[in-house]
Amino acid sequence: MPKFAANLTLLFNEHAFLDRFAAAADAGFEGVEYLFPYAWPAAQLAEALQANTLVQALHNLPPGDWDAGERGIACHPERVGEFQDGVGRGVEYARALGCPQLNCLAGISPEGVDPERALTTFVDNLRFAASALKAAGLRLLIEPINSFDIPGFFLNRTEQAAQIVAAVGADNLFIQYDIYHAQRMEGELANTMSRYLPMIGHMQLADTPGRHEPGTGEINFPFLFRHIDALGYTGWIGCEYKPIADTLSGLGWRPAE
Repeated sequence: MPKFAANLTLLFNEHAFLDRFAAAADAGFEGVEYLFPYAWPAAQLAEALQANTLVQALHNLPPGDWDAGERGIACHPERVGEFQDGVGRGVEYARALGCPQLNCLAGISPEGVDPERALTTFVDNLRFAASALKAAGLRLLIEPINSFDIPGFFLNRTEQAAQIVAAVGADNLFIQYDIYHAQRMEGELANTMSRYLPMIGHMQLADTPGRHEPGTGEINFPFLFRHIDALGYTGWIGCEYKPIADTLSGLGWRPAE
């Protein structure tokens, strides 16, 4: 059975953020992820992880001004210095939390910037980040995100991500394969997983339409879970969905051990 990490940005919102660690552990999760740790002292988050015997599976590099609608700055030529500073901050948190990998959000394509220049910036920034993370013993991820939820997002498809991974040429750079985003953009989930498995370092899930828990939409998750096991994937699958009701009542989708 795949191992599932609770995404504390979206799950257990019935609780204050720092109380979600205990709620996730009580619900049987052994790992957690969330978008960003930077609003809390790293020591406080590390204490919550340790107190609840949880693994920090993933968090993202700083994304720019999230509240203002920015969704990453890695493809923005005029923000390279800010991006590099963010890599240092992300590594600092990851090491404090025992988190083995960080996701780099490509960002929305900058207005007025030639796509080739944006791509070159993204590749160069990834080379910088991969080098910094490798020195710290960490993996770097990039995530294709569907253009319906985030119009203009620079990275949309698995094949595009694979080409960028190849262009960067870093052995610690992998794809974060989000089943929800992939279904909306390209479908062919099982075949795509099979083709790109060596490049996939982390997975996430939600059903569609609605981005709710598995079993509420069109994706055949029981089949996919069997397929993921058959492929031999041993990484985490982050549960990054919006519960239709309260979190606990929506956890019936999880396969029995």
